[in-house]
Amino acid sequence: MPALSPLRHLYVHVPFCPSICPYCDFHVLTRQAGLVERYLARLDEEAQALADAYPVDLDTVYVGGGTPSFLRDAELAALTSSVRRHLGWGQQENTLEINPGTVSQPRAAHWQALGFDRASVGVQSLDNSALQFLGRHHDAQQATDALGTLLRLGMRVSGDLMTALAGQPLEDDIQRLAASGVGHISAYTLTIESGTEFARRGIEVTDEDERRGFLVTAERLSALGFRRYEISNYARPGQESRHNLAYWEGRFYLGLGPGAAGHYPAPPGSPPGVLAYRWTNPPLHEWLAGAKPEKLAIDAHEYVTDALFMGLRLSSGINLDALSERAGLNVQQTYAGPLAANLRRGLLVLEQGQLRATQSGWWSLNRVVADFL
Repeated sequence: MPALSPLRHLYVHVPFCPSICPYCDFHVLTRQAGLVERYLARLDEEAQALADAYPVDLDTVYVGGGTPSFLRDAELAALTSSVRRHLGWGQQENTLEINPGTVSQPRAAHWQALGFDRASVGVQSLDNSALQFLGRHHDAQQATDALGTLLRLGMRVSGDLMTALAGQPLEDDIQRLAASGVGHISAYTLTIESGTEFARRGIEVTDEDERRGFLVTAERLSALGFRRYEISNYARPGQESRHNLAYWEGRFYLGLGPGAAGHYPAPPGSPPGVLAYRWTNPPLHEWLAGAKPEKLAIDAHEYVTDALFMGLRLSSGINLDALSERAGLNVQQTYAGPLAANLRRGLLVLEQGQLRATQSGWWSLNRVVADFL
């Protein structure tokens, strides 16, 4: 087996938030005395362990959460110092997830000085009633001011937008967010996950609101000069998320921090038929105690279905010849049945080896990929 190529993408999970949003089912918690210090010390150890285990030459770093911008200036500096010391820093893009309520000009300048050149801002809505419903602690003016502060510093800025909220003035939300000057918008349907406060309160998202959000967002953002390059992501030319493209294009990446997942190539000496591994770190307290990540071996068939699930999210789709070469099997022959069925239904299109989902296919993507499992 040849030597491993360098891993070029790193995700760092910061699990701390000032409060827990009622729709959130991520691994997050509020800070407690001494907990961030212990987190930073363990993060440094894990970064060293990853550097010892894999060759690393980073193109992108993404620090997400949680609310990374909730960390104090010295704490975030310590985090970036650990990453730089053991793993280096992204040569193409370095993203920090930001809550609008944490932004000030001095703090934003500090983040930029640490090496972050891209901001992913959790706007969610620019309607105060919608923000109150979502349990957000910023208002529309704070969000607009935060975006302006980051843009004036010259950072590439993405704004998150939540759709399918009952009574949401969606067209106005889209218009105002696009007019703020952001180069990228991530538009996500509100989903009610079990165990969240919204689930306990019996809040539901109607099919009508979900479909309206899906269609109106695509129509309006396209008219405003944004290209839909992924099912939930829109960008002005050159403003695509280079880090997230690594996920959708099936590249390998490092995961650092509690609850973080990584996608790793199978090292020399792995069992026959294993192409890759997914490592998922345990929650914070187990991770602090040194618990090992859960490791899932990925064979050729799992590799293909994972790649299809992610690659079909892209408007450009996925090249089946390249996927066949990576997986070591002929995808078109092996999956001839589900391919033919979904092409016949008009959910997929195959042109010169490039497989992509139609808009109907995007709407039914889980069903489409389930056919290949």
